[in-house]
Amino acid sequence: MRLRRSLAVAVAVAVTTPVALFTVAPALAAGAPAAQTQNQPTYAELKKAAADAQKAYEKALAAKEEGQEKVKATLEALDSDTHPLKAATITADKAAEEAAAAETAAEKAVRDAEAAVEAAQGETEKAEAEKALETAEADLAKAVEAKEKADAAAEAARTALDDARVAAVREYSVLQKALDDALAAKEAAEEALGTAEECVRETGLTSLAVGLPAEVVAGTTVDFTLRVTNGTERTLTVDPLAFVHVDGERGGEKSRLAVEWSNGSGWHALNGDEPEHIAHIDTMAPGERSDVKLRMTVAPDAASADAFALFAADASSAYRPCVLGPMKRYDFELLPADSDPGPVDDADPGQTGKDDDQRPATTGPGTTPQGSAAGQPVTTARTTPTTPTTRTAATSTYGTTAATGGTLAQTGTSPALVPLGAASAVAVALGAGAVLAARRRMTADR
Repeated sequence: MRLRRSLAVAVAVAVTTPVALFTVAPALAAGAPAAQTQNQPTYAELKKAAADAQKAYEKALAAKEEGQEKVKATLEALDSDTHPLKAATITADKAAEEAAAAETAAEKAVRDAEAAVEAAQGETEKAEAEKALETAEADLAKAVEAKEKADAAAEAARTALDDARVAAVREYSVLQKALDDALAAKEAAEEALGTAEECVRETGLTSLAVGLPAEVVAGTTVDFTLRVTNGTERTLTVDPLAFVHVDGERGGEKSRLAVEWSNGSGWHALNGDEPEHIAHIDTMAPGERSDVKLRMTVAPDAASADAFALFAADASSAYRPCVLGPMKRYDFELLPADSDPGPVDDADPGQTGKDDDQRPATTGPGTTPQGSAAGQPVTTARTTPTTPTTRTAATSTYGTTAATGGTLAQTGTSPALVPLGAASAVAVALGAGAVLAARRRMTADR
């Protein structure tokens, strides 16, 4: 009974794939206090952990596949009549059968001797019959003892064979368990990395236009500044984002505006068709600010029109590769040449439109914004200017839709799971073979 129970447990372990559930705490935003992130792994550490977990899984899968072939070969060998354990079982079973036949014959001899005693005539014949009965009874006792020994030897031989089968399946189940653990660790590492790669909104990372007039006359050039401030508590790598456009102009056509930017290394033109990163900042400490000079020239023949400027900052930290500062929109007006607007106030940041917050898919000047369509007119409703925004304490929200930009965590079945499914099917077949062996064993007992 103990053998059968052990075999059942081994088979269950071999054919069952336990499901491990992991919960990964979301990584904190760039502006989270240092005390809250002191034990948080960096993005580089998460990437390394995911890579290491993938390698460990691949090793476990290879070991499991090797073990699978080994257990198949072992079980096939154990089923061969030439295997020592199987051969011993065959020999012992044959000896047990012969001992049982000898016991049956001895029992018949006793019955025949008893009948002879009953049929004996005279003292001499009866004495001879009784002596023959004593001999038959002695032979029966020896036959019973021999059968008991033969049965015990056969049981021991079958137990040794069954134990070898169980040991082979148990060894395989250990490799299967190791693969399950490696898969769970890999998926947990991938989930943690995916969580870290999700873009986060960081209100403390601000981008404000300073000196951009609310009205600009055709044929003139105005200078203004884009001021980027790191109001978070983390050191960031920052790519300011800029887009200046006249309502209704199509992408690719000659614009009435020519905008250039400089961070002290010469002047560079904005393409004017879509938002783009400018003036890359390698390191920006908490509380630090950086000014980017811009100048805008309006074509002399420009007619009266509405225009707008969009500014933001995309960044990354040691913990997050995608940190998005809030988008700021500035509406201003183009006036015909020779207009005299008098004193002009600076344009105030207004409410952004639903299509304003377009972020380039990758960092670096001249990249394409997500959601843009080349050649399509860019027309957004003019909004009423509001009071300039004051920077507040750093807070954040998680961006989980396409509007946040960046690369979001992917879902779905990993290609690595395909060989696992195939291997599990073979494991089921091996388990079925072990169950069949157990049934044959119980049938033999009965």
